[in-house]
Amino acid sequence: MAVRQVITWGDPRLKNKNLDVEDWTPELDQLVADMFETLSAHEGAGLAAPQVGINIRLAVIDVSGGADPAQKIVLINPEIIREEGEQIGEEGCLSIPGVSEVLKRPMKVCVKSRKPDGAWEELEAEELQARAFCHEIDHLRGRLFVEHLGPVKRDIIQRKYQKQRRD
Repeated sequence: MAVRQVITWGDPRLKNKNLDVEDWTPELDQLVADMFETLSAHEGAGLAAPQVGINIRLAVIDVSGGADPAQKIVLINPEIIREEGEQIGEEGCLSIPGVSEVLKRPMKVCVKSRKPDGAWEELEAEELQARAFCHEIDHLRGRLFVEHLGPVKRDIIQRKYQKQRRD
């Protein structure tokens, strides 16, 4: 396992079209292991393949911070099929370090995701896990969490972030 470099806001790979995962390979097993290692190293709740420069529809989630191996979830070609309720809370992103904003997300989601053997499964999540599912699926659609904000607020955050990166 290796910690991979997380690419940051402004890198075009975060906005590229992401391809569906077709056949599962040993390389994808390695990628998933590396992504969990990277997620743990950065103390995140989720990480999408585009964030490590690989434009495929694959993400990992672990809202336990590595404390509970049963909380590790791999999303392959995921689609949100149902949303319920709403939650308002602070959200950040490993690709936009140092920036967090309050966003509205569903309280519960049901996601259809492929398993490595090609079968489909439905996964239900609520609260922080639901937020992480939505956030990572946004990445697989080429969307960053700041795009949920209004254009003026997003522009202010972007200028502040760019200044912080220069300093």
